[in-house]
Amino acid sequence: MIYLQLLWVYLKIGLFGFGGGYAMLSLIQYEVVEHHQWLTSQEFTDIVAISQMTPGPIGINSATYIGYTATGSVWGAALATTAVCLPSFILVLLISRFLLKNHNNPYIKSIFMGLRPVVVGLIASAALLLMNKENFADYRAVIIAALSLLVVRKTQIHPIWVIVIAGCAGYFIY
Repeated sequence: MIYLQLLWVYLKIGLFGFGGGYAMLSLIQYEVVEHHQWLTSQEFTDIVAISQMTPGPIGINSATYIGYTATGSVWGAALATTAVCLPSFILVLLISRFLLKNHNNPYIKSIFMGLRPVVVGLIASAALLLMNKENFADYRAVIIAALSLLVVRKTQIHPIWVIVIAGCAGYFIY
């Protein structure tokens, strides 16, 4: 039964997660933490952090990890990963030819212009969901994040080095 639930949840997320992995996070959080309670809020935050550090899209990485955690098997991970990718794959196959023929149509342009603020809202929603009490109350983490953002914006230091330095700072502070 858990496999069917997992399949259905990630098919929905894959179908309605327009805008990429960060836009999907609020949908994933609702389904996985609040509705099905497969994970706690802190576990979900940890999975998001791990998904950001591993190569690949965050939506697919989190689906793989959550599928494994929810079922305790590699089959659950494979099922969730496939289910989150399948709707996008099918939709791209179906509409790519149509969009290539009609990409200059003003109605099509208007639809995509209308979707932009929705995607921004979904990403902002994901950011707010990740600011739970455990993460936001820790002033040291907020200082590391603020300094990292400042260094990336104001200097020519490559972001990978900022990540390494922030990781080292976190290791020594905690």
